[in-house]
Amino acid sequence: MTYTPLDIVLLLAKLVAIYGFLLTAAAYLVFAERRVLAWIQDRKGPNRVGPFGLLQPLADLIKMLTKEDVRPAEADKWLYLLAPAMASIPAIMTFAVIPFGAPFTLFGRTVSMQVADLHIGLLFFMALSSIAVYGVALGGWASNSKYPLLGSIRGLAQLISYELSMGLSLVPVVMLARSFRLSDIVQAQADVPFIIYQPVAFLIFVVSIIAECKRVPFDLPEAEGELVAGFHAEYSGMRFGLFFVGEYINIIVLGALATTFFLGGWNGPWLPPFVWFLLKVMAFAFLFIWARGTLPRLRYDQLMHLGWKVLTPLALVNILATGWWLMIYS
Repeated sequence: MTYTPLDIVLLLAKLVAIYGFLLTAAAYLVFAERRVLAWIQDRKGPNRVGPFGLLQPLADLIKMLTKEDVRPAEADKWLYLLAPAMASIPAIMTFAVIPFGAPFTLFGRTVSMQVADLHIGLLFFMALSSIAVYGVALGGWASNSKYPLLGSIRGLAQLISYELSMGLSLVPVVMLARSFRLSDIVQAQADVPFIIYQPVAFLIFVVSIIAECKRVPFDLPEAEGELVAGFHAEYSGMRFGLFFVGEYINIIVLGALATTFFLGGWNGPWLPPFVWFLLKVMAFAFLFIWARGTLPRLRYDQLMHLGWKVLTPLALVNILATGWWLMIYS
């Protein structure tokens, strides 16, 4: 395939726009979470830096960049340095296959609102989510410290367990759309979003992505009361910041994927397609924050029981029911 200079310019513009959007959105999602949690808990959130506290993310960034980067003397140097990148880069790469708006015409050619419209976009997402496990595992192992190691072992078991139910919940989506391409999945929901046909799969997917993000009530890898911040306890400065930013980028990316798979992506009446997409992703981000402010943490045996004995069998039954329904009515 031959690329023209215009194709290269458009590709670079998409990359810059997506990278800038993700970093800015992650920073202000932290700010939004602190304000919403303060509202839930009847207290004041950050409101001192800038008007309404809106410059707080910039102050946090300056603090992270100027903090001393301390590495434990007995840590595995190269794995210790690699782990934060392994936690954040897969989430950023996943956004490359997410269609965040309807295609449009520019200079006589159709331009898609995604970086790469892969035939196997869903499998690409699943592969990258598997790689993200290594950020947690290596962060705890390389620190050569007891509590980070316990946190990484917990996180590894949790991510592998809930990745299975997450993947199985997407099988009915592929069966209905008859494609692994994310743009095809969105177009298949032009009339009716898949959440109407697949409420069980949607529920399983949402619970699984909350666990994949290690958020309350599934935040056992970072349980401050037990593990002193868990797998990243020995990190400081911007390396800790990469773990932190990676978590919030993951929230945005997984919210965008849930929007794509179950809520019709950019489809919606009256408003521009990108606005619909953004509103749905923001709704998922609010759901993550709301859950953190209201739900208690599960015990570890409860977490494993929910993943292996409830969500995974339920996802398998849902696949069989979907196959039966398609065989009878399609």
